[in-house]
Amino acid sequence: MRFLPVFLDLKAGPVVLIGAGELLRAKLRVLAAAGARIRVHTIDGNQDLGLSPADAVRIEVVAGDPLTADLAGVIAIVCAGAGDIGVAMSARAKALGLPVNVMDDLEHSSFIFPAIVDRGDVVVAVGTGGTSPVVARRVREKIEALLPARIGELAEFIGGFRKSINERIAEFPLRRRFWERVIDGPIGAAVLAGRKGEAGAALNRITDPSAFARADKPEGSVALVGAGPGDPDLLTIKALRALQDADTVFHDELVSPEILDRIRRDTTRVPVGRRVGKPGIGQDAINKRMIEAAQSGQRVVRLKGGDPFVFGRGGEEVEALRAAGVAYSIIPGITAGLGGAADFEVPLTYRHEATRITFLTAHKARAAETVDWSTLTDAKMTVVVYMGMTAAPAIRAGLFAAGRSPETPVGVFARVTRPDAQGAIGTLRDLPELVRRTNGGPAILIIGDVVRHAGLLRRQTPKQIISDLLDAAE
Repeated sequence: MRFLPVFLDLKAGPVVLIGAGELLRAKLRVLAAAGARIRVHTIDGNQDLGLSPADAVRIEVVAGDPLTADLAGVIAIVCAGAGDIGVAMSARAKALGLPVNVMDDLEHSSFIFPAIVDRGDVVVAVGTGGTSPVVARRVREKIEALLPARIGELAEFIGGFRKSINERIAEFPLRRRFWERVIDGPIGAAVLAGRKGEAGAALNRITDPSAFARADKPEGSVALVGAGPGDPDLLTIKALRALQDADTVFHDELVSPEILDRIRRDTTRVPVGRRVGKPGIGQDAINKRMIEAAQSGQRVVRLKGGDPFVFGRGGEEVEALRAAGVAYSIIPGITAGLGGAADFEVPLTYRHEATRITFLTAHKARAAETVDWSTLTDAKMTVVVYMGMTAAPAIRAGLFAAGRSPETPVGVFARVTRPDAQGAIGTLRDLPELVRRTNGGPAILIIGDVVRHAGLLRRQTPKQIISDLLDAAE
């Protein structure tokens, strides 16, 4: 390690920035975002840096030769696009014992700029010793994807309580255990979910911090997590973190094996879902098992296909968790209707053509018969039907009876976003046959003029295209 990572106190004095063009402006943006006071020497004579009124308070554009400028009180010198002046300025800075960075010039630099992950009070610096800034940026991108967006708010929150708690816990190891329990438990989860008021109230209710730190039984919680329509790359970063942190995952039948592979290896996996026509353990039993696991101190994930609040019974589970006094969080997922629309390039809305969307479920013919289809006949309405394969004849009959045209475009999209995804497009008249051609679900039905815009052929294999053409010829 040639360069030791350090954090420079920007309140200690101004930074001198020397250079020209976009390179100068790029470094100016970095320093300004960090809150530095900056003196700028533009060697090309262009002093119009497009500063906002807020920036102008901290940024001074100065004239004159930087090689003779007064450097009293300066804490660092940065040269970007400065050419030979940068090399000469490096010699002057080193003679005065000032840190200096000459962009892309390790020989004349005494410090380098890392790639930075900025989360407020949490800052991560990634460096490669100046040898490969692109590698550093790639590492930064990975870290940014893993860190919660509100991790800086969590650090700030703890900072607000740290002094008072530390005064009440004398032993350092016990003090560390206290903060570990806060960060890893429901209080930390509430801050990361944007509920700082709730978190602060919970922390204030801890009357004996030492006893809290010594408690053997951890506080459990439940995260209702949307797994999305099947493609593991469509998991949100927050969902992935929850799967990695979980002690137990209760998952639906429709969650793909590729997503289950993202669960930490030593996590207990409990299948609790069911497919149409097959027995399941029932919603009340699922609620009971989740609550018992959380009350035993486990971090529980209830993993659902699509989104927990779109035909996923997430609302019922939240009510049960509230009644039991169990801490919970909700992590949305991409619902199958949106995933299928994107996968097969069906715009669910289209200017002047489709201005409304209705999502409904009709997993059995009896359920389809209870739908008021008369509200779904507007030609400018896109209808997205979940679990509608079995009820396809009843759906068609209901829309026909309500007056929707038999020529209304319809798409049946099965196993959306997965490698074996398949779609069939036709008209409302053909709906049951379209279902047959997709070779099994799960599938969504999209009904409306927007289906005409589908990019189905680009999603199908040559074998599927030939089969569809032959079916059409018959």
